[in-house]
Amino acid sequence: MSQSTAKPSPAPKGLSGFALKYLAMALMVLDHIEYFFAYTGKVPLLFSQLGRMAAPLFLFCLIEGFTHTRNRRKYVLRIYLLSVVMGAVQFSFYNIGYMLVRPDGFFPQNQMLASFAILLVVLQGFDWCGRKKWGRGLAAILIPVFLPFLAAMLMSVFQSPGWNFSFSLLAFTLLPLHSFIMDGGTATLLFGIILYLFRKNRKTQAAAFVVTCVLWDILRLRLMAPQLGFADFFTVAYEWMEVFAVIPMLCYNGTRGQGSKSLFYWFYPVHIYVLYALSFVLFQFV
Repeated sequence: MSQSTAKPSPAPKGLSGFALKYLAMALMVLDHIEYFFAYTGKVPLLFSQLGRMAAPLFLFCLIEGFTHTRNRRKYVLRIYLLSVVMGAVQFSFYNIGYMLVRPDGFFPQNQMLASFAILLVVLQGFDWCGRKKWGRGLAAILIPVFLPFLAAMLMSVFQSPGWNFSFSLLAFTLLPLHSFIMDGGTATLLFGIILYLFRKNRKTQAAAFVVTCVLWDILRLRLMAPQLGFADFFTVAYEWMEVFAVIPMLCYNGTRGQGSKSLFYWFYPVHIYVLYALSFVLFQFV
């Protein structure tokens, strides 16, 4: 009697979730090499142009993780706590870490995790609204969106150094405000909502993301800096190049893939502070 052997199912075509994360990590490193070492004049601008795709890819993976994780509270809390730690480090540069600021006044202002933390609260609000939990859902959406305006009003009323210090510390750590964040901020919140709302149809999601990027990046710059010429959008105003992130997004095969779940959480802060330390040391010799 012959024994039949089942053939293993072929691996799905395309990129897994982990493959997208690793691609985003590689692009992020290129971007940050240019960010930290641009003063040398030796780093190709292409590094930063390619790096425009990193944040949207991480954003895409974040939404996939938020949608499919088994423990959403743990998922959000991990990102939030890490953002608090990194926010405290950045706050120290402004207030007590003067000796750690590079001689040209530069220091890292990487708060993408804070942007992600705000976005996840808003996305949870959309999820609650989808389940008819309107009170908590609308609160989770509206409070993070409008909190910066309330904070600005309070800061204008309470103008003592003590109050300003307290407000700033909260904004950098426990209560991040999207309009106060230089790395991501309001744009990340907007793009993340778009990617989440259209997540059930990949092509529509990609198209909505491209349209939103064009409206946000190009039209905003044209209104704020009408003197920009066509060539400037490839040299000094190339944020719009994040639209090319839709190419790997469309290659996503819907699988998780294999990789380290914790890699990004430690790699993100470690590589930032290592690159900054190297740029600080190298600056002494350039």
